[in-house]
Amino acid sequence: MKYNNIEYTECDEVYPPAEDTFLLIDNLEVKEDEEVLEIGTGTGIVSIAASYTAKNVTCVDINPHAVKCAEKNIELNNRNNINVFESDLFENIDLKYDLILFNTPYLPVTEEEHDSSDDYSKAWDGGLDGRQVIDKFIEQVGEYLKNSGRVQLIQSSLSNNNKTIEYLNNHGFNAKISASEHQFFEDITLITAKKIE
Repeated sequence: MKYNNIEYTECDEVYPPAEDTFLLIDNLEVKEDEEVLEIGTGTGIVSIAASYTAKNVTCVDINPHAVKCAEKNIELNNRNNINVFESDLFENIDLKYDLILFNTPYLPVTEEEHDSSDDYSKAWDGGLDGRQVIDKFIEQVGEYLKNSGRVQLIQSSLSNNNKTIEYLNNHGFNAKISASEHQFFEDITLITAKKIE
């Protein structure tokens, strides 16, 4: 399969690239010589897109199947400035980055639907209000950004965009919706936030 100049393979147990993935790729704000981190890389194609401009890219996923899938797609595109490994959010991260990307698990999921043993569902399961992972990410992300670093995250109007912007602003960022796309019963939104020095 192909998106723009990126070839990729979809893998079992890994969230396939969809409208939210492409919205992030199409609006990436990567500058030359920057160090980029992607949380929840899935197939790796967002990191691959970023790697054409960035100095280097680190990408992580909680799902071990996604790590293998991303490795396969990185090799398929002959990218040698991407490092990929398993991590639950920032659990195994110890550096600071210029830009952090995250296509968040943003769908509200009932307790009956939630399955903590299912690696695949972790890509979209955002807990009861769709904010379980988003809020945890915002609480931690500032520690892993360089001064005046930036965050670009994807979420849905179903998980309260205004709350995310307010929460980011309260955690030392200047945040705004920088792109959105209407899908069926929701708006997929890209929120870009700059760390205030």
